[in-house]
Amino acid sequence: MNFITMNDNCPDRNSPAFVATALLRYCHSQNWTGYDPYDGLNSKIFQAFRFLHFKYPRLAFIQMMKRSPINLRSLLLVPKTQNPKGIALFLTAIIKLYNLGLVHNDELIDTLSKKLLSLASLNDGCRAGWGYNFDWQARTGFEPLGTPNIICTTFAGNALLDTYKHKPEPYLLKTAIDAAHYIKEHLYVEINESEAFFDYTPGDQKKIIPIHNANLLGAAFLARIVRETGQEDMLPKIIKAARFSAKCQHGDGSWDYGECDWPSQRWIDNFHTGFNLCAFRCIGQDIGTSEFESNIIKGLDFYQRHFFSINGMPYYYHDRRYPIDIHSSAQSIITLATLKDLGEDNIKLANTVFDWTVSNMWNARGYFYFQKHPWWTIRIPYMRWNQAWMLLALATLEERRL
Repeated sequence: MNFITMNDNCPDRNSPAFVATALLRYCHSQNWTGYDPYDGLNSKIFQAFRFLHFKYPRLAFIQMMKRSPINLRSLLLVPKTQNPKGIALFLTAIIKLYNLGLVHNDELIDTLSKKLLSLASLNDGCRAGWGYNFDWQARTGFEPLGTPNIICTTFAGNALLDTYKHKPEPYLLKTAIDAAHYIKEHLYVEINESEAFFDYTPGDQKKIIPIHNANLLGAAFLARIVRETGQEDMLPKIIKAARFSAKCQHGDGSWDYGECDWPSQRWIDNFHTGFNLCAFRCIGQDIGTSEFESNIIKGLDFYQRHFFSINGMPYYYHDRRYPIDIHSSAQSIITLATLKDLGEDNIKLANTVFDWTVSNMWNARGYFYFQKHPWWTIRIPYMRWNQAWMLLALATLEERRL
């Protein structure tokens, strides 16, 4: 694999650079293909039993597959696949590693960008969107495999903009703009004259619930499009959506996952809070406003006080320790590194989280585990959830440490 700088160039075998190159080798060896915590409905066994194809059997099967410490996917005929969001995360991370000199052949960037484009779903014949590589049953509705959603689409669009910055091919920018128009035209929901948000998926057949990280990530992507293209007609919707989530922030700096009367949406967790903070930062930088800086400062204070042990173990929820999830490790590192200017201890804490994660969630064969529980560890090497997010975290940390 001559596109990766040799690990011998990284004398510290516990450094982010060394771990990132080892992880990159592993993911490349797997062709970016693997399992996902939520891919249970891809099971050919489950699909064969048509009488199970209803909301609650689907929910139960997904959760059983996710929570099992034993990987049952081979037994239940779940294929390994490439996840569009995972490909987008890998692409963004590899561009960072290229700029750091840890990847020295941009053929890999070209290959992944073409792969990402091939995984797009087309809407109205011209607007690009991306969805998950599995059927998805949530409490709010059912989304078939490939249904475009705001999360996959924003990460894919951002990855294409990163690639365009690396190699300015017009089709990359055009596809990213198409994705932004899909979000603006199909996912924008007006609550009243003063309130609006960007929805997770088109809401024709589901209960529409404002989800803050989805809303803010969509607004942040559109803000980046405004900066890159000058399409200021998007600004009113961006501001209206950002103000909605800013208004919903609690006095202690936290956000519920979603705005809904259902208790199932009223939780506070690590990585969705991190998404909100990073999205607000991007919105402010890209449209040139300090309006949301107080929300970031208040939210970061809550984040630091509630989601970390003294030794850097990242908590999933604000009010309990377990499970320890690799996604929390990854987003903690990204959030703290991204907001390093707001406190001299942010990079120090990010490094502490990195050290704890490598000591407790890293397999020397080149991949990260999924979750730690009080009495067991789920060692399944999920490709998107574990590896793609950690590669982006390591690249971001190495980038911000310089």
